[in-house]
Amino acid sequence: MTGDLKNQKNLVDYLVTARVLYTPIIIDAFKAVDRRDFVPPKALDFVYYDEALRIGYEQTISQPTTVAIMLELLQPQKGQRILDIGSGSGWTTALLSFIVGDTGSVIGLEIIPQLVKFGQKNLAKYNFLQSKIVQARKSLGLPGKLFDRILISASAKQIPDELIDQLKLGGKMVTPVEYSLMLVEKDLEGNVTQKEIPGFTFVVLK
Repeated sequence: MTGDLKNQKNLVDYLVTARVLYTPIIIDAFKAVDRRDFVPPKALDFVYYDEALRIGYEQTISQPTTVAIMLELLQPQKGQRILDIGSGSGWTTALLSFIVGDTGSVIGLEIIPQLVKFGQKNLAKYNFLQSKIVQARKSLGLPGKLFDRILISASAKQIPDELIDQLKLGGKMVTPVEYSLMLVEKDLEGNVTQKEIPGFTFVVLK
């Protein structure tokens, strides 16, 4: 537990020192998007701890270290079109929105209606006009649409093929599978490779 972290700067400095956060644009996103804006009032005393926090409905806002690792694996870029599945509180959607800038776009998908509203309210604290959080449908992702990057913040038993289909050529996806993070990359010829990083815990993908 990192109870000595008193503010956003402390948290970012901690993640950089721990070497889980190292790409300049991702560091800038963590500096610009305050985690405090994405937690319920009862969690405010712990907002800068390096821990997952409950946001209601049996869901959490992920541990900052985990989010940093996921974004560093994903390597989002300015101008990209990104799908954020399991957007929850809206924190990852906001971080991604800062990175892609005005020329990119981010769509956050959330299955729980109350968290859709919570995430929308939180995202509205920032002027990310190119981004939105919407209610997830029964189908996984947004079939028929293609994305440069896909981030999934809930664990599946295997990598969802339907989401690989939604990756553009040259695209990347980061998704939890059981107790690992999986980096999925699709090259310019459509070949797909996978890399496993073990040692993570997430809520279950619904």
